[in-house]
Amino acid sequence: MASIQSKPPRRKPASKRISEKTGTLLETLPDADYALLDSGEGQKLERYGKLRIIRPEAQAFWQKSLSTNDWLNVDAIFTGDTDEEGLGRWQFPKKQLEETFPMAWKGMPFHGRFTSFRHTGVFPEQAAHWQFMADSLKKATGNEPPKVLNLFGYTGVASLVAARAGAYVTHVDASKKAIGWARENQEIAGLENKPIRWICEDAVKFCEREVRRGNTYDGILLDPPAFGRGPKGEVWQMFEHLPYMVDLCRELVSPKPLFTILTAYTIRASFLSIHELMQEVYGDLGGMLESGELTIKTENSDRRLSTSMFSRWVAE
Repeated sequence: MASIQSKPPRRKPASKRISEKTGTLLETLPDADYALLDSGEGQKLERYGKLRIIRPEAQAFWQKSLSTNDWLNVDAIFTGDTDEEGLGRWQFPKKQLEETFPMAWKGMPFHGRFTSFRHTGVFPEQAAHWQFMADSLKKATGNEPPKVLNLFGYTGVASLVAARAGAYVTHVDASKKAIGWARENQEIAGLENKPIRWICEDAVKFCEREVRRGNTYDGILLDPPAFGRGPKGEVWQMFEHLPYMVDLCRELVSPKPLFTILTAYTIRASFLSIHELMQEVYGDLGGMLESGELTIKTENSDRRLSTSMFSRWVAE
């Protein structure tokens, strides 16, 4: 993760604001690989490929739309009612399932996973960012492949999307287990020959070192947790450490940049909070800053579920 024992000096705030668009709701639509089937009463019913899965969802405090029978017809339910690792926190009403299951995005296969902490190894709402990133990278010009830095990269789907689109990717995560999963996904996707550096390290320390080395990136993905610990016990706190992290990302922006995308989950703040932080740090670069929420549209319904906040800076 990341750690800062004492607050380092911040960058001087930008002297001007850049063009902005706020309140954007980016939407992930249902398809054959993933769909949000229903939500309500603190839960969500999802389809991953052919598997139907129930997971907790605190923001879904409306009523469920589908019938009780629809909600009973599931393959896996996250219960969170034990302290066991692995599959101990999942129930499988029909038959015992393996830890992993097949997934894909736009023809790129990878593994979903029943983790002990509710997640499935993939965040489907990020598909809006994946598509934007892939389109931006394919349009990039120059003699060298664009360089993308994926911070807090988790199981690597975004890194694989970027590599498939032609980027040279540096993937950073503090978890050895997550890095291992990401490398497995690279093999499953048939992208072993694509240039991806897998770095298991504290994200802040890595970025500090990259700044000292004078390295830069054309695209940056920043998807930090609200709280986390690094490989040496470092502590990451979103509200305390994010401003400095964004400062570091600004220092890593290349002379011919494409984008910086910041996503924030499970924090009690408005998307305007991270929007104003990005304005403060990126204002002197020009371009466009767009902020809002990542949402998932329910299959056969106009209901949308908000999952996270985002702020996306795009170069001119």
